[in-house]
Amino acid sequence: MSKQRVSVIGAGLAGVEASLQLAKRNVQVDLYEMKGIRLNPVQKLKTFAELVCSNSFRSDQLENAAGLLKSELRLLGSEVMLAADRFRIPAGSALAVDRNAFSEYLTDRIKSEPLIRIIEKEVVEIPEGVVIVASGPLSSDPLAKTLRKLTGEESLYFYDAVAPIIDFTSIDMEKAYFKNRYDKGDGKYINCPMTRAEYDSFHEAVLTAECVESKDFEEKIFEGCMPFETMARRGYDTLRYGPMKPVGLAQEGKDKPYAVVQLRQDNLAGSLYNIVGFQTHLTFPEQKRIIRMIPGLENARIVRYGVMHKNIFVNSPATLTATYQLKKHPDIFIAGQLSGVEGYVESIGSAMVAQYNAYRRINGLEQKEFPQETMIGAQAFYLANADPKHFQPMNANFGLMMSLEAKHRKHERKTLFANRSIEAIKSFMEMNDFDKQ
Repeated sequence: MSKQRVSVIGAGLAGVEASLQLAKRNVQVDLYEMKGIRLNPVQKLKTFAELVCSNSFRSDQLENAAGLLKSELRLLGSEVMLAADRFRIPAGSALAVDRNAFSEYLTDRIKSEPLIRIIEKEVVEIPEGVVIVASGPLSSDPLAKTLRKLTGEESLYFYDAVAPIIDFTSIDMEKAYFKNRYDKGDGKYINCPMTRAEYDSFHEAVLTAECVESKDFEEKIFEGCMPFETMARRGYDTLRYGPMKPVGLAQEGKDKPYAVVQLRQDNLAGSLYNIVGFQTHLTFPEQKRIIRMIPGLENARIVRYGVMHKNIFVNSPATLTATYQLKKHPDIFIAGQLSGVEGYVESIGSAMVAQYNAYRRINGLEQKEFPQETMIGAQAFYLANADPKHFQPMNANFGLMMSLEAKHRKHERKTLFANRSIEAIKSFMEMNDFDKQ
């Protein structure tokens, strides 16, 4: 029997993946889960690896970012992806599963693994030794308090106030333009100017747009996280004096704009831009309709829609390394949505990196970052290197990946990304004896 032991907190997708992978590496796992005591506000099942929202893992196509990440995880031996493939149901090009059968199967896998000990309790303090915290975005208040002490008062967020993120290539730069307010500061914002007539139509559309239903676990929103539709309801000029302020953004030789929507660069490659100050409660269809009323964004491809709800996650660039370790407490790993990833497949990916390095940690081995040429590595690199002042969780997308060096046609881009990624994963596994650990 192995004497090595790792504690895993939370039996969601990330916690289940990490636990099963560690057991395959002959590591004893103490898996803490409080479902047997009580469910959080979004949970419905007593079983592990519950899919609390959609039953879809999104696209299964290699030329799609989420599909590529799934392919990488399959190569790495993901147990959760194996279960998803086993219980998949027809869903076109997407991977959707029978959520109950999927969850029940993985629960049985956990319970039948002799190296995994299930501890049904609410974790208040982090256990001693190497620990993977995968308690999710609705972690209990006592655990959240402990995490805040570990990461610092300003490094754990309790509200997800995310503005929509746009693919740069879908922005019409014939209408939009680069400019900082009064030409001050580094970098360049993208500005989408509006005439008064355009602003009138936009404002009216925002006032009548449909919002999502508020959940009973949402708390009072801070002024700094105010949805832009709420600002619009406060008065005709509130947006123009707030996130759409046109002052200092005039173009030489052109009429001064009546209002301006600004977009801020969101990744190192400059392929993604977020709409400044546009955190929102609007439904996704309404967001798409409203955003496409903005001059220059008529054909905007929305990489991530705006959301606003209670959501606990660490400020990853300030607290985590690309191996998902806390910088100040290297025996503690953060995985799943708590780490700042967004989505089912992304949570599984974070767990794969975390468990591999937790194993290396207990064996005194050097920590290993996954290649940036891969989606799983690009995701980890983004978490560790994004701007901590503006960090928000994000789904996997090609904008996170290293640029392609060779010249190529636009329609070849995703295929080239995918081919490079698969080769990089295979090389990483071979060079590090990944399957033999």
